[in-house]
Amino acid sequence: MVLETQDGQSQEYYEVVIIGAGAAGLMCGIEAGNRGRKVLIIDRANRVAKKILISGGGRCNFTNLSASPDNYQSQNSSFCISALKSYTPDDFIYLVDLHNIPYFEKKLGQLFCQGTSREIVNMLVTECDRAGVTITLNCNVQEIQLSNTFQITVDGKLIQSDSLVMATGGASIPQMGSTRFTYQIARQFGLPVTEIRPGLVPLTFSGSRLEFCKSLAGLSIPTIVSTDGYQFEESLLFTHKGISGPAILQISSHWREKNPIRIDLLPHFDLLTYLKHERSSHPRSSLPTILSRQLPRNFVKALTLAYLPDKPMNLLSDNDLDNITTKLKIWELYPSGTEGHRTAEVSLGGVDTSKLSSRTMEANDIPGLYFIGEAVDVTGPLGGYNFQWAWASGFAAGQYV
Repeated sequence: MVLETQDGQSQEYYEVVIIGAGAAGLMCGIEAGNRGRKVLIIDRANRVAKKILISGGGRCNFTNLSASPDNYQSQNSSFCISALKSYTPDDFIYLVDLHNIPYFEKKLGQLFCQGTSREIVNMLVTECDRAGVTITLNCNVQEIQLSNTFQITVDGKLIQSDSLVMATGGASIPQMGSTRFTYQIARQFGLPVTEIRPGLVPLTFSGSRLEFCKSLAGLSIPTIVSTDGYQFEESLLFTHKGISGPAILQISSHWREKNPIRIDLLPHFDLLTYLKHERSSHPRSSLPTILSRQLPRNFVKALTLAYLPDKPMNLLSDNDLDNITTKLKIWELYPSGTEGHRTAEVSLGGVDTSKLSSRTMEANDIPGLYFIGEAVDVTGPLGGYNFQWAWASGFAAGQYV
């Protein structure tokens, strides 16, 4: 619909404008369109859903069978309950099945496309088309004002809408087009934004610890990593900047600067009993030789140069074996920092949920203004949880916009 302003200028009218053509924005558009709403989705990128395309190594880990409210971080832990119960992993799987997209469970409930992420994007775009949703790319939102309706200036053109949905994501992976625009709009309308920091991100080191990691870059080992009461059992990967891998990405969302992380390098293995047995059975064998039967040889070599004695087993006392066990089962490290938003998979924090309806995602004090997806202070762990929040929050808003 085209309206005319008092000064004779034309402006477009949509009942719903969604800013952000990512996972949450597309889902919201589909649901609103299916309700018969006239919907426009706009995005500054040249393609829809760029983050979906690169996710899961190009196969899109589109949900997790175990996704539940207990899995998510937020200053208000109960906020996500309503949305996640209203739209479950099974609901999204039903949509995937309707489009005959083959998928598989990799591990721990993580569902991936057998083909490519493009299949999920095509599915969402097809559903938008069926729902009559208009998608416009390569456009820049210059200003948003509220005067009875929302007045959105896009590349010099005025668009009017009854409902405005902010779905531009967080600050993670800026090279994919993410900005802090949603936070800016939230503050403009008086909504607070909690602390924003990178989550699911590699950790970095400096000095001798960095050189240690560099010498092992590319090596992956199974571990249990913990900090501040949180614990994850997955693999750790050494990099040229520090450490990464699933265990580290998971723990990074709970780690705070100046705090240590603790790593069990031999999960579910009674190292002390093993060392005492080997000392009796192979007294002349060196500690590195004995450890190399349980850990990668190059890793043991690096550990020996940095932390461990290079001695025959018969020269190691019970106290020595206790200390060695502690170093390997509770290896304490103090990261220098993280790789930041550039490589973070998500942003922690976001629009303060105390100012939003948990049922509709609408701002409590600004009727018609909605915030969904990563822009909101709700963050899940690695493994499809954040996509499930995108689907669920987009679905929730789509029922009411």
